[in-house]
Amino acid sequence: MQLLFSGEVHVHYSQVYVHSSQSFGSSLRDCFAGQVNGLCGAAEPGMLFLTTGLHTGNVGFAVESHDEPPLIDDGAWEEIVEVSFTPETDDVVLMQWAGEARWDLELDRVDYRVRCCASGMRAARDADTRLEDEPLIDRYLLQFWPAPPEPDRVLKQTTEIAAYWHEFARGLPPAPTPAERAEAARLAELEKERKQEREQEKARLRSEMLLWGGQLPSERLRRVAGNAPGLVRLDRDLAESIAATDPELQRDIARWAARRAYQVAGLTGIDWIAPALAAMQQGRDLPPPFDDFEQVWPRLFADESVPRTTVTLPQGEVDNFSQQAAAVPALLGAVSADPLQAALDALYAAAAAFGTDYRGLFQQVRDAFDL
Repeated sequence: MQLLFSGEVHVHYSQVYVHSSQSFGSSLRDCFAGQVNGLCGAAEPGMLFLTTGLHTGNVGFAVESHDEPPLIDDGAWEEIVEVSFTPETDDVVLMQWAGEARWDLELDRVDYRVRCCASGMRAARDADTRLEDEPLIDRYLLQFWPAPPEPDRVLKQTTEIAAYWHEFARGLPPAPTPAERAEAARLAELEKERKQEREQEKARLRSEMLLWGGQLPSERLRRVAGNAPGLVRLDRDLAESIAATDPELQRDIARWAARRAYQVAGLTGIDWIAPALAAMQQGRDLPPPFDDFEQVWPRLFADESVPRTTVTLPQGEVDNFSQQAAAVPALLGAVSADPLQAALDALYAAAAAFGTDYRGLFQQVRDAFDL
């Protein structure tokens, strides 16, 4: 025999636990479901729910480990029950009601038979509460030994309080089978995953709403990459009007917007830029350096013939921005494979080149294409 614990344990609501479960929080009904005894609940895997006579205060408690079933000390104990118990984790603890104190029990992770013995439950129930300077009223013993699972049993019953709890347990519905537990766990996990998916979808929609200025656009616009959200935030009605037109008109708008951007930035007369604008207008591949857009920027900033003007970007978010740098992406946008994206990206870049005068540009495109 090995003594695993001996001392006093504070109880509240007449409850003490032995806990080695993957989760904690099972109800009294769950722990005693399908049992014939109401003093040691073992219906929940990895957990023992111990009922005491005392409602609040310290009780005497001891825990023993045996290699084989110990002799039943019928004379020392008024109440004796047995249950089966299998730890779910490597940590088995004796724990007070709210977990405010716990004691490790050195038990292996094997199947056990557990004998719960009690004395003084009637007097403890009558007293209800025991103060620290008062003598012990009820005491309890748990004895563990390796054994295969079997139904719980009542070996001795003396007091009315024990009889009450036994009757309570016998009135509960049967405990779920392992298969039912597994199915319930599967459904709970499935519902958890669905809830996470719903929360993720809500978060995604909130993020998308913010991206589009607080209101989702048409499905066609939602499918467009690039700067579509930026243009929607500047002029939602214009973006929707462009999305509703046919692809040929969208391509015309893209080319028009790119040329307007380059005109306002003073770039149409630059000798290495003009061929690219012509190629765009004719639907041909862009010539160097526009065939590798990373090469455009060094050329732009190194060429002393390129104007050096600045704008305040639409809605005033950036001051003194290079008007030429703002215009350049309009050409790249205008040759996008998707005509709608081409129109939106080119127009967005053109709006940047126009700066705070972008509303005038938008009116021009409306007038030019009857939008």
